[in-house]
Amino acid sequence: MNEKLWKVKISKIHGSGVFALQDIKKGATIIEYIGEKVTRKEGDRRSEKRIKKYLNSKKTGSVYIFELNQRYDIDGSFSYNKARFINHSCNPNCEVDIVKGRIWIKSIKRIKKGSELSYDYGYTFDKDDYKDHVCKCNARNCIGYIISQDDWKKYKNWKKREKIKLNKIKNDK
Repeated sequence: MNEKLWKVKISKIHGSGVFALQDIKKGATIIEYIGEKVTRKEGDRRSEKRIKKYLNSKKTGSVYIFELNQRYDIDGSFSYNKARFINHSCNPNCEVDIVKGRIWIKSIKRIKKGSELSYDYGYTFDKDDYKDHVCKCNARNCIGYIISQDDWKKYKNWKKREKIKLNKIKNDK
């Protein structure tokens, strides 16, 4: 971790955020997401517990469990893990790179000094709980919810089908 590249401070997106202390080149390794390595089962248990406790908090993120691989997660909820403060964005400037069992945050574009670091959290679209994860990134392309860009089309198609269903119900009355 190179603390000279970043600093944690208040975010306009949510709670605290991580900000560039200097210009950061595209492709730079910025910070490691660290914490306790736990089984996926234990990670799921801890996630459920935190969601119940912090879901509606304006300052505290609800889940800092990061999927490492099919067997393990990293519980990054500890104070020494400053990478947990990197917020989601629909127009991210960073991405996650898992190398040899370690989770790294790397820049995917040039980041100007003072800019908030962000990445796509990669949440899969689930019609039953997507509304629990409202996005506040304010990017021009913001979809309104924290949903992986890989699932945006799935979300939009589902939304379109739901609108058609609602219109049909209205017209049938």
